Amino acid sequence: MKKCIVWLVLVLFLLIGPGCGYGLDGGGLIDNDITRVSVAVFENKSTESRAGISFTNELIREITAKTDTIVVGGGNATRKISGTVQSITFSTLSRSSSEDVTEREVKAVVDVVLTGAEGKVLWSVKNFSATESYKVSISSVDDEANKREAIDLIAERVAERLVSRMTNDF
Repeated sequence: MKKCIVWLVLVLFLLIGPGCGYGLDGGGLIDNDITRVSVAVFENKSTESRAGISFTNELIREITAKTDTIVVGGGNATRKISGTVQSITFSTLSRSSSEDVTEREVKAVVDVVLTGAEGKVLWSVKNFSATESYKVSISSVDDEANKREAIDLIAERVAERLVSRMTNDF
């Protein structure tokens, strides 16, 4: 009896699920002929020391998770993605007094380029930005952790949007 119920639920999900807007993410290549791509570590022009690595790792993770394109080393790819973290800036969102900041906003701006054979630009985006807020802590260790988490969330969000745009723009 339990087996029949499980099968019935599975069949209903498969029949009704797609009509409700649910579907499986991923699949497909960044472009029809891009089966393998290398991703260079993003150049970091910001003052945040790990920013270039965070944005690079998130982009690799997103390409691997959401496309059929394989990320390989530079010598094994005919296409290359490179990027630059142009800036990471901070602004005050809220205060508890004229001197005490309770929440800040982080804004990151990146440029990304997909190049093909002989360095031909196949796709690019400039001044691609995202923001995230974080709570300011009186402990400098906690404050740094909150700031780092906000930057990592921005890197994740930027990677998601970049891969979506790359796959849709071709």
